[in-house]
Amino acid sequence: MGFTIGGSRGIREIRPGSRRRGRATEVTAVAEYTGLWGWDVAPGARELSGQCSCGDPGCPAPGAHPLDFAPEVPAGATLDEVGKAWAECPGAAVLLPVGRTFDILDVAASAGRRALVRLERMGLPIGPVSTTPAGRTHFFVAPGAAAELPRLLYRMGWDDADLDLVCPGPGAHVPAPPSADVRWLRAPSLDTATRPPEARLLLGTLAYICHRAPS
Repeated sequence: MGFTIGGSRGIREIRPGSRRRGRATEVTAVAEYTGLWGWDVAPGARELSGQCSCGDPGCPAPGAHPLDFAPEVPAGATLDEVGKAWAECPGAAVLLPVGRTFDILDVAASAGRRALVRLERMGLPIGPVSTTPAGRTHFFVAPGAAAELPRLLYRMGWDDADLDLVCPGPGAHVPAPPSADVRWLRAPSLDTATRPPEARLLLGTLAYICHRAPS
């Protein structure tokens, strides 16, 4: 089953060469995620002018959910296997499932950038970090953070603070490059992708920066 983005007019306005280059970039990136970093990848819907490309006008998560008809590309998939899978859903967003090999500490983009600078100065271990068009920064941490977050915030004295800091649990998905306007602030490497840091190592700094961020 095919998957296209936008109406027929929008499709005609995209040159075939641009589509091929874009698809090649996506396939290469997904093959890196599955083959090098050991991540599963889900072909996902895209957000188009506030509407979800899945076609549901009441979609509760525009551009932030897997496509129903497209199976996940599992960790370990080769470049050829990824190419065949992506050919079935051209134009799909690249989504990573949370709660398997990593969890996500999700903060506002401005707070995330400031926290990243401070964490680097402190010499703390940092995993992959991405920024999204929704104005969020995602810190990749070891799985289990979603379940531990309330206890960790309590132990650090931040449980009563009004923090713009969330930790999506298993079943959630986050976008990854080369999805539109998603960028790596710290790209994954062999060590950080397969063994991201424990959330407790980053949480104190992230909570402090989020607490000081203007409302």
